[in-house]
Amino acid sequence: MLHGNAAVAAATPGASQLVRVSSAARALNIVGDRWSLLILYAAFSGETRFDAFQKLTGMARSILADRLKRLEEARVLHRRKYQDRPARYEYLLTRAGVGLYPAALAVLGWEKRWHYDPDLRSHRLVHSTCGRTFTPTMVCGACRQPVTARDVSLVDGPGAGMEPGPKARLQRRSTLASSPLPEDSGTQLHPMIERSIDILGDRWTTHTIAAAFYGCRRFTEFQSALKAGTNILADRLALLVRRGVLVKTQYQTRPARWEYRLTPEGLDLFPIIAAMMAWGDEWLSGDQGVPEILVHKSCGQPMKPLMVCDQCKDPAYASTTRLPGEDRSG
Repeated sequence: MLHGNAAVAAATPGASQLVRVSSAARALNIVGDRWSLLILYAAFSGETRFDAFQKLTGMARSILADRLKRLEEARVLHRRKYQDRPARYEYLLTRAGVGLYPAALAVLGWEKRWHYDPDLRSHRLVHSTCGRTFTPTMVCGACRQPVTARDVSLVDGPGAGMEPGPKARLQRRSTLASSPLPEDSGTQLHPMIERSIDILGDRWTTHTIAAAFYGCRRFTEFQSALKAGTNILADRLALLVRRGVLVKTQYQTRPARWEYRLTPEGLDLFPIIAAMMAWGDEWLSGDQGVPEILVHKSCGQPMKPLMVCDQCKDPAYASTTRLPGEDRSG
């Protein structure tokens, strides 16, 4: 677990809206919602145009336009005109956008290990280097050994400190979670089943998971770290308990008090948080430097997450993976 000098800081007196600086949180504030995840999936599948995004994701045009604009402002996508009359645009992944592919592989690896569906083509992803179906696995980039949440510690980096929490969004989780993909969206390439979207496709839910990795156990600890409203936090904790990510246990009887701990399935979400943290370190740290550093206990080196093929152990990149039956030779 991520304890140590970088354990979640208590709220600063008189600064109730300040939260601990976290690269993972910064990244999740940009892409940690259902629709942004779906757009990124479509982009990684090779789609670039508005109508193709809509067909693949099934989202309303207004929501799609809003998320495309957000991702463009975040420099994850680049809008380029491909037709003048009428004006038509396509949306291409930037270098920062391509840099999110390890996080996408981490999501796929978690889902395949815990909710394998043989009919889902993305669960039969092929590593072109060895030609075999594989499950994406995270290793330490320094020593190439597999890494779990229990294998690392977290220490402050040069950019450590407090910053204002993100602005609240208008959308509620209940609204987002009530809009599943259409059964016939014209594709079977979707990498995340509805369970994964329910867990990962909401900002407060993913922030709650991240806080659990930072060592939060009790309701007041989560609230202090996240600055979430009581009703929002209670809803997300209950959801994660129902989904098997957290387990709720009583530690006091009078009055009744509860704590929340990650289950084995919840602990296995670590590669996703680590990949988001690495992306945030690279693209969102600025001149102040990274706020936190993961240290791999076994080798003592800063842990740079690397996604590899579990069959041949070589790195897995967007350029070296393909769906079954897909030909990327051209």
